[in-house]
Parts: sequence; C-alpha cells; structure tokens
Amino acid sequence: MFTGIIQSVGRIARLEPRGGDVRLVVDTAGLDIADVQLGDSIAVSGVCLTAVTLEPRGFSADVSNETLSLTSLGKLKAGDPVNLEKALRLADRLGGHLVSGHVDGLGKVVSIAPDGRSQRWTFEVTAAISRYIAAKGSVCIDGTSLTVNEVVGHRFGVNLIPHTVEHTAFHARRVGDAVNIEVDVIARYIERLLSSGETPRLDEAFLKQHGFA
Repeated sequence: MFTGIIQSVGRIARLEPRGGDVRLVVDTAGLDIADVQLGDSIAVSGVCLTAVTLEPRGFSADVSNETLSLTSLGKLKAGDPVNLEKALRLADRLGGHLVSGHVDGLGKVVSIAPDGRSQRWTFEVTAAISRYIAAKGSVCIDGTSLTVNEVVGHRFGVNLIPHTVEHTAFHARRVGDAVNIEVDVIARYIERLLSSGETPRLDEAFLKQHGFA
C-alpha cells in the first residue's frame, strides 16, 4: 500500500526487453532506498512494481505485458521523469489516501489553466473509470493523491498547488499526455456491496456499543 504522497521524482535509466516483456531500470535520484530490500514494492508513477535488483541510486523491476498495455509505463523512454514512492509502513503518516498501486486505466490531460499561483487541470477518463470519481473525493493520478474539484461527464478537474507541480512529474506533463488513474479503493468496495443485491446493514450490537441504538 501507498499514500499517494510523492517522495521523489526519478528518471528512467533504460528499458531492457526481456523475453517479450520489459525490465525497467529506474534512477531514484533523491529517494533514499537504503532501507529497501529485494522484493519490496515501489510505486513508479502510481504503478506498484517489485524491486528485483538494487543499486546505490536505483533499482530495476520486471514489467509484464499486461502492465505495459494498461498503464503509461509502456510509453516511457529513457530519461523520462517518474513519480516515486516507497511502500507504506504501519507507523507512517497517511498524508494522502490509501493507494494500492493497482492502476485502473489511463486518463488523458485535457487542459491546464492558471488559477492564481495554482493550476487547474482537467482529465478525461473512460466511462468505466468515471463512475468511481466523485467531487471532493480522492483520486490517484500518476501515483499522486489528489482531491477532485468537479466532475462533468467523463471529465474531472483537480487543483495543483505550486509545490505539487514542482516536486512531481506533473511539471513535465502536457495537454494530450496519458496518465495513470487509480480510483479510491473505498468506491470499489461500495460498488461490490451494492452489486450483490443485498442492502448493507450495520450490526445492532455494533450500533448499541457506539451509542447509536
């Protein structure tokens, strides 16, 4: 699990074809990976990857064809910036929201407009993704936890403060670029409960214990 709070902007050092898929080698730049072990998870622009080799300033991860086809990792090239976050520890602060690193699909940057010192960004997603996005809810874009300002059809807007633009790979994004989208995990479970055909009910004992009955 992750929080959606980007810890560093790294760069793709190289992509190595390996038997039909790709090994991604990442230069972690300012991210301290001294406490990372082989097999640990690191989110790369919102995609949870497993570190299979470690170096003082980087790591490599094997990326399957499934991941390459469903995320923006398949469009990366050497030198491209990527958002990095190490896996959440139980004692860490949860500054964003719970993020799994399992991307739901791609979105597209539709517009970028100044708003005071901040920027208003609009993204377009598929109908399958937009149903999970709600105004004032959370969404993870390229691994960054953001609050949704408004939703209109299959488009939604967010506000990026100067700090976010400067300290994430958003500074390199342009209109038309593809971004990784992960919806709030709570929305997924709510849909699962509702699609079961049963009305969720709180246990009576729980209600009495907490003074609601």
